[in-house]
Amino acid sequence: MLKDLVQLIAEALVDSPEDVVVLEIQGEQTSVIELKVAKDDLGKVIGKQGRTARAIRTILSAASTKLRKRCVLEIIE
Repeated sequence: MLKDLVQLIAEALVDSPEDVVVLEIQGEQTSVIELKVAKDDLGKVIGKQGRTARAIRTILSAASTKLRKRCVLEIIE
């Protein structure tokens, strides 16, 4: 569910949504969500001074709190 949320947000932001890859690594207490986008779209996902990335992390944190999980977003270059 959280993986789908990140995928939906990332595809809406980038120019080439077919290059968006989202992987979820489940741990005992924490899930790590890895986001890969095309090299040209990396700036759009991160945003000025990391504001867009921070906003995505905030949304992810709110959604994971509702599910009583802890989730971390990593943007892979």
